[in-house]
Amino acid sequence: MSSTGIRSPWQVTWSVWHALFMREVLARTMGNRLGWFWMLAEPVAFIAIMVGIREMMGRMRLVTGAEFIPWLIVGITAFFLFRESFTRSLTAIEANQALFAYRQVKPIDPVLVRSTMEAVLKSVVLLILMVIGVLLGMDVLPDDPLGALFLWCSIWLLGLGGGLVMSIVVRLVPDTQHVVAMLMLPLFMLSGAIFPIQTMPHSIQVYLLYNPVLHGVELLRLEFFPGYTAISGVSLDYLWHWSLTMLALGLALHRRFESRLKAQ
Repeated sequence: MSSTGIRSPWQVTWSVWHALFMREVLARTMGNRLGWFWMLAEPVAFIAIMVGIREMMGRMRLVTGAEFIPWLIVGITAFFLFRESFTRSLTAIEANQALFAYRQVKPIDPVLVRSTMEAVLKSVVLLILMVIGVLLGMDVLPDDPLGALFLWCSIWLLGLGGGLVMSIVVRLVPDTQHVVAMLMLPLFMLSGAIFPIQTMPHSIQVYLLYNPVLHGVELLRLEFFPGYTAISGVSLDYLWHWSLTMLALGLALHRRFESRLKAQ
């Protein structure tokens, strides 16, 4: 605070974000007594199911250049980072509608804060899984930690960009929220999070490469496992083109519909 007692716009914005962040964290972790448990249990359950399927198939689901379980941990947590940053942003505006009575709070604030909170929580989950993996003797530590951190943030920005856009669309056309929820499961299957895309025919891989989440998941695995061979055609440029386009579009839409969102 300045000597005159008047806060700068940045100080006001930071105070709003901090208050919203603490509110979201408490609601996410304390609103349900098993909140923390399910955040960790969901990826663990998927890993256990996929390992069980692999064992029943006689270890046919091999991954070249990486251990199967660490490969799963990276892929599943990366997709969950995108999914939660995206889907939990959809209801952020509606959940904080009463706060818009304060002129300092804008509709974009809860979207940014909720997506950031999900990034923090999913990072904690990944670190816990990595520690468990190391204790069990698995090679789950990234070969290039800085590169892995950069790709982790890139995947989050893709989810944030999608969340910014769809948070507007959902408020204007509420039924689209159900469509988004239905699309998440097939997107999970087609992003290479649990199935090696390399085993699919090339004619199918060509179409799957239109999915930017696939690029993020595969590139992140390359930073963890130096011997891993990603699907041919993955590109960091493609991932960032999607991320920056969605971020720019989302910010523009929030600017355009800010007064309408506050009035609803």
